[in-house]
Amino acid sequence: MRSVVAVLIADHNEFGRTEIEVLSAGVRLAEDLGGTLTAVLLGEPPASFAPNCFSYGANRVAVAEGPVLSAYQPIAFSAAIEQVIRTIGGDVLLFPSTTSGLELAPLSGHKLGASVVMDAVGVDGKVDGGGIRIHKPVFGGKAQSLLIARKVPVVVALRMRSIAPVARQENTPGEIIKVPVTVTSPAGTWRLVDRNVEQSEGLRLEDARIVVSGGRGLGGKENFACLEELSRVLGAALGASRAAVDLGWVPSTWQIGQTGKKIAPDLYLAVGISGASQHMVGIAGAKHIVAINKDDKAPIFQMAELGVIEDYREFIPKLIEAVKKRKTSATTL
Repeated sequence: MRSVVAVLIADHNEFGRTEIEVLSAGVRLAEDLGGTLTAVLLGEPPASFAPNCFSYGANRVAVAEGPVLSAYQPIAFSAAIEQVIRTIGGDVLLFPSTTSGLELAPLSGHKLGASVVMDAVGVDGKVDGGGIRIHKPVFGGKAQSLLIARKVPVVVALRMRSIAPVARQENTPGEIIKVPVTVTSPAGTWRLVDRNVEQSEGLRLEDARIVVSGGRGLGGKENFACLEELSRVLGAALGASRAAVDLGWVPSTWQIGQTGKKIAPDLYLAVGISGASQHMVGIAGAKHIVAINKDDKAPIFQMAELGVIEDYREFIPKLIEAVKKRKTSATTL
């Protein structure tokens, strides 16, 4: 019987889509393997985390406890994960592809002597003779590879918005285990100099059903104002290409792509974005893509379901007015 572990880092004090997806992948894998699912919590999770973990399939929750875990430190956190796994056991460790998850997965895998697969979009135990199947995009998302792990432990970092959530079960019982960890802050190798927390408003990119995103084609920071208005009327989250971030027009938390956030909204509106392969990797899971660009040769039109060849300065204001009118009509009916 295999033990599956979902590693959750409480670095934003919210239990959301990211945590639900990792638990959903874990509970399905545990069912395939005839095993159990344990959620390991690090950081300072709110009291609601454990009950939520049980509601999404965890059989037990292990809370790592230690003074050094009050603030995120990759070396200390990976050492804590190693201690917890050696205490409670774990054959397959699932991490979210958040900034901290992408950092901790390989560090923890090295400490545990595990195989490590990053940016996976699926994992299951449907292998004759035992083993774990891991699905991973390759060649910038143009193809998908199938990896089979027959030896454990295995560490898998799951791409966000790639796992369908399981149904929530209310009032589900489970066991909570507190695991003391004796980890000290590593001297000389890593130290926290400063921490700046950027306050964000509105929806998180990873959780949004609609995303409006801008690129170099907008021409300047001030021109994102029209996208902000469009996002408000649509109830959408705001994103950007790496080019717009590198130019300093928008914060790095907006970046979508291979080196940014990977999202899978129902609708993705790309404004002034050419569609380089690195950006398309980040939106590979989008159900519908609409591209607005005055360059009719922009590569993004090859991937878009709907393309608008038009100057966004002319098109976006008209789109905003159309959405407002439709909302007004719907309200009066």
